[in-house]
Parts: sequence; structure tokens; C-alpha cells
Amino acid sequence: MGDGRFIEVPYRMLPGETLDGLLEAFVTRQGYDTTDTGEGMRGWVMELKCQLARGELLIVHDLRTESTEVMTLAQWRAFGRDLADDEEG
Repeated sequence: MGDGRFIEVPYRMLPGETLDGLLEAFVTRQGYDTTDTGEGMRGWVMELKCQLARGELLIVHDLRTESTEVMTLAQWRAFGRDLADDEEG
């Protein structure tokens, strides 16, 4: 059932404004301190783009909820395990 629900979206395929919005939402959701970088939110967005390029972050689209999220690899793996547990029960 879970197969095909989530698709990874290559970040290079997203328009710049869309990518920036997703990354800003991720920064806010994770509770990052935007005073840390000296450049505020823009500094975090630039850092996250580097992490995307290194494959440390993923952009995942949920076909069921029509939502797109940024996740770390660890979050994605944990999320996948949680989904598998839900569907077995």
C-alpha cells in the first residue's frame, strides 16, 4: 500500500521560489535560530541547498496528502519505518 505514495523530487527541478519556500518552512519547523548565520533565513536556505546538493536532505512529495516536505535522511528513514509499522498493524 505504501509503495508509490511518496516520490522523491529532485530539488533542481523545482522553481527557485518554490524551493526557497520549502526550505524556509523546514527551517521554521525545525526551530533553527535564524540569528545563527548572520544572514538570517537566507543564510539557512543557502546552507540547506548545500545539504541538498550533498544528498543529506531530500524533498519528498506525498501523493495522498498532496504535500511536499523537506526531510533529512534520518527523518526519511524513521518516517519509512513508521509507515511500515502502521501498515503492518
